[in-house]
Amino acid sequence: MQRTNRYLILIAVCILALTGCTVKYSLSGASIPLEAKTVSIAYFPNNAPMVAPILSPTLTDALQDRFSRQTRLQLVNENGDLAFEGEILNYTSVPTAISGNETAALNRLTITVRVKFTNKYQPEFNYNRSFQAFADYDANILLQDAQNQLIEDIVKQLVDDIFNEAVSNW
Repeated sequence: MQRTNRYLILIAVCILALTGCTVKYSLSGASIPLEAKTVSIAYFPNNAPMVAPILSPTLTDALQDRFSRQTRLQLVNENGDLAFEGEILNYTSVPTAISGNETAALNRLTITVRVKFTNKYQPEFNYNRSFQAFADYDANILLQDAQNQLIEDIVKQLVDDIFNEAVSNW
């Protein structure tokens, strides 16, 4: 009889403990406050000394697409529960590998963006910081010929970093 009472007490304690807990699961690994319903992602202007015309729309669209596809949040123009704004600070191409005859074998395109993230419900996760990513390309190819694919690859890295920093509260 006493053993049965212990099991009942144990079950009651477990039920009470579990009813006070909430767990947020997501296939994308995102941890978003349950109260958050919207996200706003402002256009990222290109303020780098060297400008690639496709960079601003590519970055902005990719970040918006990531949140639309991988979260339950509704995309709004401004004042989202989660809000992103920022700018492209740098877009540079420099030699990274020198061949035997002291000419560049590889060049590296590097893109730096500043992002201000605001979380209305969890302000402890707000940030204002820079993100940087790069991709290497053959020095025998002109940047203009390679930049569309390079920008696509670099923007993917940047969006991964920005998304993870904002909603992967591990």
